[in-house]
Amino acid sequence: MSESTQLHLLRPGQRATIVNINGESALRRRFAEMGIIRGETILIERNAPLGDPVEYLIKGYHLALRKEEAAQIEVALLGGIHG
Repeated sequence: MSESTQLHLLRPGQRATIVNINGESALRRRFAEMGIIRGETILIERNAPLGDPVEYLIKGYHLALRKEEAAQIEVALLGGIHG
């Protein structure tokens, strides 16, 4: 697997695997309830017009996260741009 980076640094079309979730326990619990868990694949769909929030595709559903929240999620980039 590639070197880990923070989720908010990725661009639309990039796909990554979640490797670690940081932050306080309440935020980690909220992420888990949304399906954001270690080992899951996440696709960056698009940015809002002003750049925040960002839309992600995980477990077959679309999820919007603020960059501040996405910065708590470490991912490993999987490769190419989504067609």
